[in-house]
Order: sequence, then structure tokens, then C-alpha cells
Amino acid sequence: MASVSLRKLEKSYGSLRIVKGVDLEIADGEFVVFVGPSGCGKSTTLRMVAGLESISGGEIRIGEKVVNRLPPRERDIAMVFQDYALYPHKTVRENMGFSLKVHGVPAREADVRINEAAEMLGISHLLERRPGQLSGGQRQRVAMGRAIVRRPKVFLFDEPLSNLDAKLRGQVRTEIKRLHQQIGTTIIYVTHDQVEAMTLADRIVILKGGDIEQVGTPDEVYNRPQSVFVGGFVGSPAMNFAKAKVEAGCLAFADGNKLRLEAVRAGRETGVEGRDVVVGIRPEHFGTAADPAAVLVARVQVVEPLGSDTLVHFAVGGDVLTARMPPEMRPEPGSEFRIGVDPTKIHLFDAASERVIN
Repeated sequence: MASVSLRKLEKSYGSLRIVKGVDLEIADGEFVVFVGPSGCGKSTTLRMVAGLESISGGEIRIGEKVVNRLPPRERDIAMVFQDYALYPHKTVRENMGFSLKVHGVPAREADVRINEAAEMLGISHLLERRPGQLSGGQRQRVAMGRAIVRRPKVFLFDEPLSNLDAKLRGQVRTEIKRLHQQIGTTIIYVTHDQVEAMTLADRIVILKGGDIEQVGTPDEVYNRPQSVFVGGFVGSPAMNFAKAKVEAGCLAFADGNKLRLEAVRAGRETGVEGRDVVVGIRPEHFGTAADPAAVLVARVQVVEPLGSDTLVHFAVGGDVLTARMPPEMRPEPGSEFRIGVDPTKIHLFDAASERVIN
């Protein structure tokens, strides 16, 4: 096992900068997930760590060793790809043991490693089959087993679940979590799926346009987003955003709605008063209209019954918001809707910079 250090890491193609000076320290044994929209630089960063992409600037350390110029085979890493990359003419056992054979591991030791990994992943009964005889989930387990037998310092996962259906994704995600708990090896995992990030990671690295937008535990990025981008990217349904102005200790919306907040009133002394802000509220932080100072009056647009709860979509100040309500809550579309807001759960962002107001 080993730590991984990225210092001022950059990647450019001509004048196009894909990764823009990323700084990140990953502890020995940590499970770190890179997440972000397509084109944000997450897979490129992973491939630079793997040695599959050259770097344009900066430094990569694995343990105490600078690996900038080392080929992939000398970095002591193992990578799991989204397309499995299995040899179709070889059995599962042969696929898992191929890299061991190339590195001269004795046959007896290779068999022990293969059997241990197969037992860990629940694929012992598949060892003599070929990839064409396996399901997508089984092939992904074989790809993981091939990485495990190498006993690397660092595992790299590049969107390994993207080719699986929703049910299989959940199953294999659980396997990956259990695998990390068992072996404790450092893992860097890339995904565009924020659910995977939240359920798997010790820490999440959220990337946007080649820069790190925020790094934190799943709890930190969910409950304390540092920007509108992070707040909207993490969570399903996404965080609601509405434009407002801070006036006399209230959040004043364009349609006349106002929310009085102790936190906002206290913020007058720090320059919040009079500012244009973006108000962030997660769907689950709406509730009953108990406190008249924390109530929005809106017109219901769409109601979506989901069985376990109901999503109610309504407009405030020209912005459409979504509330997650109890399943029995079924307001009529077009009706007036009074809904409470938990004032302790409201996030304020500067309207110009879209960064959090602390």
C-alpha cells in the first residue's frame, strides 16, 4: 500500500488545458473518488497517475517515489477499466493469472493468489469459463480479481460500473466497498455518478473544468457545499436554487416571498445585508409550515408520487423548486401551496461568484 501525491499536476493538448494544476494528497489506504461531469479532467488525471498519459507539468508521487517518467509496469499500480479488457480466448483463471505469469511469479504462488481472489469475489465456480460465458457483473468481478492478484500499492478504477444495468451496478458497488474493507489498499476511483461517489468514498474530489472545486467527506460535500456547482451536483433530486436579495435580515424573492433568518440578520455586520444571493435548499429540507417566518407561498406546478415519498414542484420568484414530501401529501397542480423551510439547512451563495457565503 502507498500514499499518492499530486502536486501542480497539469495536462494540455496544445493550447487546450485539460487539467489545471491539481494539488491533492491521498493517504495510504484511503478510498478517494474523482467525480464530475464529462470533460472535467477526472479520467485524464487517473490515466496520468497510471502512466497511460504523459503529464504536461507537476509531479506524481506514489509512496516516496516520483513516478513522472516511469512506465505503467514500474508504478506498482493495477487498473480496472469500464470495458473489462479481458482476453476472450482465455479462461477466467488464465485472465486473472496472466500478469503474474508475465512478471515471473511461480505457478504455485500464482494459483494461491488466484484462488484467494476468486473466493473473495465469489467467482471460484467460474475459473474455467471464458469471458463470453459470463454476465457483465461476472466479467467485472474477473477484472477486479485480475487487479487483486497483483497485490499492487494502488488500485485505479476508471468508471468500472458504467456498462452495467442499475441492479448490477448496486451489487458490484457493494462488492467494491467490501473489497476495500478487506484488503485496505489505496483506491482512486473515477465516476460521473454521484451516488457511487457518496456510497464508496472516504473522500470525494469534485472536479470542474480541470480544477478541483471541492474535496471532502461525503457528509462535507453534501451538507457544506462550497459552491453552487457542488450543491447542484451532489444529491438526488438536486439542490434547489433560487435568486434572492438580503433585505433587513430577510431573504427577499422576486415574487414577494420572504424568509427571516437569524443567520442572515447576524450577517449584516459582515456585509451580507443588501447582497444579491443564490439560496440553496435541498428537497428534503422542506416541511410543514409551522413557523410563519420560514414559510414560502407558491403555486403547485407538478406532483410526482414515488410510493415512498412525493415530489412537489413549485415556483418561487421565477425559479422552480422541488420538495420531497410524505407520500400522503398530494396537493393539486395549480393550487396555492404553503410550505415550511428548515432555516438551519439553508445555504447562501454569492450571486456573482457562486461561492458559499460563510
